[in-house]
Amino acid sequence: MTDCASTLPLRIYYEDTDFSGFVYHARYLHFFERGRTEALRAAGIDQRSLFEAEGGPFAFVVRHLSIDYHQPARMDDEVTVETRITEIGGASLTMNQRLLRSGTCLAEAGVTIAFLAKGRPKRLDPVLRAQLVALHKL
Repeated sequence: MTDCASTLPLRIYYEDTDFSGFVYHARYLHFFERGRTEALRAAGIDQRSLFEAEGGPFAFVVRHLSIDYHQPARMDDEVTVETRITEIGGASLTMNQRLLRSGTCLAEAGVTIAFLAKGRPKRLDPVLRAQLVALHKL
């Protein structure tokens, strides 16, 4: 966690690119998903334990996602996924994510995540909410 955000360093591999040598647009979804997972992990939230908990399965699922692409990432680039919680609702949270190369924003995403129990929306319990609030305030 740095500068009020969770950060995840990544390297771009050949498998991430298309025939042009630029990162294929759908791969950004993978990078942002990893960033969200690591942000939750940094807050002490173990998604597997949530899924397997009694009364579950409990899960965070993407409800809405939008991506703006600014500049292409290329094979062998060292990039960072930056993830910030911007809002915590009753049964959801909103995150802002950016993919950076040497401080330059290559792409950014706005993501709304819903919290579900047995496939239905569920209010965040006090412990989970406290973990998310702590991450939001970092």
